[in-house]
Amino acid sequence: MPAACDKSSTAVNMALAASAAAGLFAASSQQSFVVSTPAQAQVPNLLRGSAQGQGQGSPSLGAVAGTAALALGAVAAGTRRQATACRAAAVKKKGVRVVEGKEIPWNLFGPKAPYKGSCLANDTVTTKTDLPNWETCHVVMSHEGKMPYVEGQSIGVIAPGPDKKGETPAKLRLYSIASSAPGDDETGKTVSLIVKRVLEVEGMGWCSHSNVEPGTDPEFPDAKMVYRGVCSSHICDLKAGEDVLLTGPSGAEMLLPEDPESNVIMMATGTGIAPFRSHLRYLFHDKATKGKFNGLAWLFLGVPYSASLLYDEEWKEMQAANPDQFRYDYAVSNEMPCELNKINGEMWVQHKMMEFTEELWALVKDPKTHIYMCGLKGMESGFAECFQELAEKEGLEWKEFTKSLKKAKRYHVEVY
Repeated sequence: MPAACDKSSTAVNMALAASAAAGLFAASSQQSFVVSTPAQAQVPNLLRGSAQGQGQGSPSLGAVAGTAALALGAVAAGTRRQATACRAAAVKKKGVRVVEGKEIPWNLFGPKAPYKGSCLANDTVTTKTDLPNWETCHVVMSHEGKMPYVEGQSIGVIAPGPDKKGETPAKLRLYSIASSAPGDDETGKTVSLIVKRVLEVEGMGWCSHSNVEPGTDPEFPDAKMVYRGVCSSHICDLKAGEDVLLTGPSGAEMLLPEDPESNVIMMATGTGIAPFRSHLRYLFHDKATKGKFNGLAWLFLGVPYSASLLYDEEWKEMQAANPDQFRYDYAVSNEMPCELNKINGEMWVQHKMMEFTEELWALVKDPKTHIYMCGLKGMESGFAECFQELAEKEGLEWKEFTKSLKKAKRYHVEVY
């Protein structure tokens, strides 16, 4: 029991003892206090023996009553302050967090004591494009059932390093989980990630930092600056059987709604598809949960090239099997021109959504619809670009409307 709780309970028991002697309180022989472990400890009540008769020199009834009142008053403020802390301690469990009344796994393993998993499979799921950072890998890792998670959470990966600051091992990096809770093999013992290899080269797009000696990079020996992401390279280079240090799970922003009648609109760019693969396998693929969802799930995915489309065949098969409940549309920015884009004329996620504006707007207003965004930071402004004009036509102020979505816990954003 926390020390503060112990002191408060002692003071309260003393006050109750004085009150009982004055006939002001009827108290039981024991008081129960919940400690920070799941078990409950019974603390002996100080009222024991307080019913003895008053001997010579004992205080008068009025004095005792006065003492009781003063004692109760003195501890009242303190007990109020401690009550919240004591109640909070009562519900805390290691490795668990309560979200919307439901317990979910939470930080079972941390940076100081990570879980040593192993790589089971590592597949490159994109083909080469003009971009240096074209490579994206789907990596399956074993956790032997010791690191359970739920759909929409993230895990951390600790690379050997050194990182940008020269630290070894490197600081952990968080990645959204791309598998449903049972894992791709539905054994409950694996977790999958979808990871793009970070590779920046001077003269080929953005490159502000270099961690490769000039002239030594095997792919770009002539480049003065080359940066290779430490953790992403570690993951993309993993081979079956090799160890990988994992932390977590964590995150509650991207969890699926409990109501099977809910609708789900999902907007992803690139590897932001990860939590939605987790969601969609739960809704339409896994043996234990398939067929329980009664709403509509609509996925919009944005990538630069068609060679960069992630899980495209998986989505098409899922759509064919569930034509009334799952819809899938994508925007390929470098291959699809779009007049709606006044910046560079490319098709982005919001422009693809504009092809279905009226239908989507009706869904957004439906109190059973949840909106999810994962990927590039500008996605929220794209969502506004798609629907703000329609909202204002109906007399809705956009900022207040999005606030109402957040308040209703129907607006889920994880961008970077």
